[in-house]
Amino acid sequence: MIALFDNEEIGSRSAYGADSMLLESTLRRLNAFGSPCAFEECIANSFLISADMAHAIHPNYSEKHEENHAPKMNGGIVIKINANQRYATTYATSLALKVLAKRHQLPIQEFVVRNDSPCGSTIGPLISSNLGIRTIDVGNPMLGMHSIRETMGTDDVKFSIDLFKAFFHEFTELDSKIICD
Repeated sequence: MIALFDNEEIGSRSAYGADSMLLESTLRRLNAFGSPCAFEECIANSFLISADMAHAIHPNYSEKHEENHAPKMNGGIVIKINANQRYATTYATSLALKVLAKRHQLPIQEFVVRNDSPCGSTIGPLISSNLGIRTIDVGNPMLGMHSIRETMGTDDVKFSIDLFKAFFHEFTELDSKIICD
């Protein structure tokens, strides 16, 4: 399932935002004719990729990034990590995308927010905390997020599409091996 939410830039608490009941009620309706525990089984077997954007290292503000956590445009999708859970990524959820990226020879980057820097958030922690779905926050690196001149690398679009295709085709098999092994 792919869920696209409205109103995220002005607030996820709208009637159709990521912090509303929309996703849960939709999933409950889709599982209404299964077993009495169909919804809970669905959640336990689900994996959420919260795909947004990521701040690329800006040439004018390179000191804002740690040396080993400086996403570059055209360097691949960025796995976003934050100890305060402003991103919902965990070690276990990042493993799945790393395995798929390696399998398909797709570049991947990791970004950890500096301790002394504020961090935005995504819809990932909202959905993950409301539903208990395993979640990873990712994004394509870009310059000028929320400005009139947002800039990103075109290669990252291709890398992301290829990674998401691999996820939809191969995740169930990969997940069964991770859980069982």
